[in-house]
Amino acid sequence: QVQLVESGGGLVQPGGSLTLSCAASTSIFSVYDLGWHRQAPGKQRELVAHITRSGNTKYAESGKGRFTISRDNAKNTVFLQMNSLEPEDTAVYYCNAHWYNEDHWGQGTQVTVKS
Repeated sequence: QVQLVESGGGLVQPGGSLTLSCAASTSIFSVYDLGWHRQAPGKQRELVAHITRSGNTKYAESGKGRFTISRDNAKNTVFLQMNSLEPEDTAVYYCNAHWYNEDHWGQGTQVTVKS
């Protein structure tokens, strides 16, 4: 079972930045497609950003131009750089790794954006 551990969440003011990290416990990290999702109170979980094993990325409209997903296969880690944060970005952010019929999730890290 692959374990994913997110870190880097916290409280930030509007306009601020955070970088989330997700470390994976697997020796074959490079085969996984990876994603960051978020869930705000009372809302469904939604995709924020996705990166394939070949490095292709895609973003939800809400994060385009503000968020950047990247991966470091040597460190088994995926990152989400978030800039120009808004109160609407407040949510629990989850890391996801999938490959064929495998789908793994982390426990989530809270991001709160408020003055």
